[in-house]
Amino acid sequence: MAEGATVGVDADAGTVWTAVVLTLFPAMFPGPLGLSLAGKALAEGRWALRSVDIRDFARDRHRTVDDSPFGGGAGMVMRPDVVSDALEASHDPASGRRLIYLSPRGRVLDQPLVRDLAAGPGVTLVCGRYEGLDQRVIDAWAMDEVSVGDVILSGGEPAALVLLDAVARLLPGVTGKAESLAEESFETGLLEYPHYTRPQDWNGMTVPEVLVSGHHARVAQWRRDQAEALTRERRPDLWARHVQSHCEAPESLDPPNGGAKTVGQHPEPMKTNQD
Repeated sequence: MAEGATVGVDADAGTVWTAVVLTLFPAMFPGPLGLSLAGKALAEGRWALRSVDIRDFARDRHRTVDDSPFGGGAGMVMRPDVVSDALEASHDPASGRRLIYLSPRGRVLDQPLVRDLAAGPGVTLVCGRYEGLDQRVIDAWAMDEVSVGDVILSGGEPAALVLLDAVARLLPGVTGKAESLAEESFETGLLEYPHYTRPQDWNGMTVPEVLVSGHHARVAQWRRDQAEALTRERRPDLWARHVQSHCEAPESLDPPNGGAKTVGQHPEPMKTNQD
């Protein structure tokens, strides 16, 4: 079986979360995933990454992986026979790994999907190039299609890196404090509240007094208010889903007394404007 490099201790043991990436550019992996916390965990064998070079399964001496589309049109399409052979060599449906084709037509990657993937045994990711894969191989292998957003990329590899980074940080032992994950954007259905650190006064802009008050209940309420205000202002789609999930009408989550809550608004007078 012709494959690219495997990264991660005991990657074939089936005991760690494993990602297999089918790509025309295996050198793109692990890329940034080999750095920081994800890279440290990868080196320690807390998860494993295996890249598979699709060109190794080409059927001619030129290592051809694409051909012109039936019906005409611009661009080239990746051949179903070549991609299928690569999958036969690298993806075992019995492993339980989700088979995902990174595609702009897919469901949008979100935190619930990331959590679902992190809870499983791993993923097999297929990275397209050119005009994408022949539809028949997508159908034959019952691939799930996933998109990272309404943008056009040069291939599926950058999208695969985004997906793997999002999943890896949720795996056991990768990120230090579990509570820091729980408070991040999207985990609660809201965008995350603003953060501040030293110095307390910077260029005439001071940290909100509540954050240095030592009053934990007030700090928690301020952060909740800020998260709600940010979500209402910047992501009305998320806010609507948040309201619906709490079985409340939108007006029941409006600021008290009908006041318009703004991002950076402080519960008590400040020396400077934080906006």
